[in-house]
Amino acid sequence: NKEFLFDKILVDAPCSGEGTLRSSPRTYLMWNIKTINVLSRIQKQLLESAINVLKIGGEIVYSTCTHAPEENEEVVDYILEKYKGKIEIEKIKLPIKTREGITEWNNKKYSKEVKKCARVYPQDNDTEGFFIAKLGRVK
Repeated sequence: NKEFLFDKILVDAPCSGEGTLRSSPRTYLMWNIKTINVLSRIQKQLLESAINVLKIGGEIVYSTCTHAPEENEEVVDYILEKYKGKIEIEKIKLPIKTREGITEWNNKKYSKEVKKCARVYPQDNDTEGFFIAKLGRVK
């Protein structure tokens, strides 16, 4: 069995959808913290699976349509810690207004590296809300 490795991977993870509240008010009715915590575990597993098939020098873009740090910075922080020295986060530049990732939430502190992530807020661009992280495999 020959192992397949990829240069670029997009992980558009299933999420709680907080960023879609503008266009889908039903999201609010389904929202709860238990769902966010379950999704966070799934997102970590998805990102780990992607890392396991990523070439050295390859890139992963991880994105969600939620604002929940448990599904965003916490996932990236977990990966940076687990794959220390193998995965680095890259700064993202987009042609719209973005804000940096947050380093603290709900009594948890995340790596300062998550500041390189991009948060897209509806009020900044008249869009839905998103989170985007770009990860590179260094070895």
